[in-house]
Amino acid sequence: MKHVIPAALAASTAHVPVPRALCGVPRADATDPKAMVAALATAFEEFKAAHDQKLAAKADDVVLTEKIARIDASIDGFQRILDDIAAKEAARVNAGGGGAIRVADPEYTTAWGAFFREGDNEAQIKAMNKTGPRAALSVGSNPDGGYLAPVEWDRTITGKLKEISPIRQNASVQSISGAGFTKVYNDRSVGSGWVGETAARPATSTPQVAPLTFNPGEMYAFPFASQVLLEDAEVNVEQWLASEVETEFSRQENIAFLSGDGANKPFGILTYVTGATNAAKHPWGAITVVNSGAAAALTSDGVISLIYDLPSAFRAGAKIYTNRLSQSAMRKLKDGQGNYLWQPSYQAGQPATLAGEPIVEVPDMPGISAGNIAMLYGDLAATYLVVDRVGISVLRDALTNKPYVGFYTRKRVGGGVQNPEPMRALKISA
Repeated sequence: MKHVIPAALAASTAHVPVPRALCGVPRADATDPKAMVAALATAFEEFKAAHDQKLAAKADDVVLTEKIARIDASIDGFQRILDDIAAKEAARVNAGGGGAIRVADPEYTTAWGAFFREGDNEAQIKAMNKTGPRAALSVGSNPDGGYLAPVEWDRTITGKLKEISPIRQNASVQSISGAGFTKVYNDRSVGSGWVGETAARPATSTPQVAPLTFNPGEMYAFPFASQVLLEDAEVNVEQWLASEVETEFSRQENIAFLSGDGANKPFGILTYVTGATNAAKHPWGAITVVNSGAAAALTSDGVISLIYDLPSAFRAGAKIYTNRLSQSAMRKLKDGQGNYLWQPSYQAGQPATLAGEPIVEVPDMPGISAGNIAMLYGDLAATYLVVDRVGISVLRDALTNKPYVGFYTRKRVGGGVQNPEPMRALKISA
């Protein structure tokens, strides 16, 4: 089936600078996904030819090395634009086809906008604290003078976070209304045995259970705007604040979901690998580590070993998680028959692959260096759980930093490994 990108979505990438390799690769229109796919394929063919030429020369050639680096940069740029298109389309589909989210409570939303510009007044407080069946879910005031965000604003922020954060996109996400979320695991030590028809059936060993609690930490953003701007500007203050929150929250989440220590933040997935700080935290053990096979380098054998070490039961939803610089090294890997393991996107909306497995770029993943976990491979939805404490609240601070008004915006989110078995980690040899 032909893949169609909506015009509005394609236009959203028009601001992205399109790279151009200095080796005959044509410039492509960033608003045309088909042209971008073709340009990427052409660039990769140029890359393979140049890299093969370098391997055949068996000596360093400065001009050839520079040419390969430029083509590699072009491939990165084309792939980045296609990944951006795919992420935006996924967000559009997840939102139910795109378009504005229906305002569930116009009166409260109007008061919310006035609260940004003017602060509290009697009418706003009355509107924000009105009674009704929806009040407990989306409306109310905090004792500190802050207010819960309208439900449509909350959904918009969460939706954007999912679009930006590759971990949130691929992990399981659970919204909770309490202080934490607990799952119970057994140690799988139930006994069994074979018996004759009339033989006695003695008691067998009984499995033990252990709880694992996922507690949300608190994440915040504290942007400021001048009082004059709030009074006179015709810009949408809510939209401006939402943009500030998205940027800060996505930055904090991406780091914490990978390497968070659990102190007022999520437990990062990398802390659960064998030998890491939380290797013994889960009742079912640590995430298994596979060696890269070469000192401070990535190898084809190491990648193949990583993929085939994962049980087949988890292969259906498995993906490779790595940073963009590591993908540059992956493009040079070949199998035993001389075929390149990395392949570009051949259709808009589809990711690049390594040994046939889809690649997800995670910017904060460690790079290829001795001792680093440079790649994760597995089913992230089955492995990692993000816990959202429902609701975003905002405290308007007009006193601390006069003449500026601060918007102390907070959200409670946690995370941790719910099952280490569907994931493997590639460790670069020392």
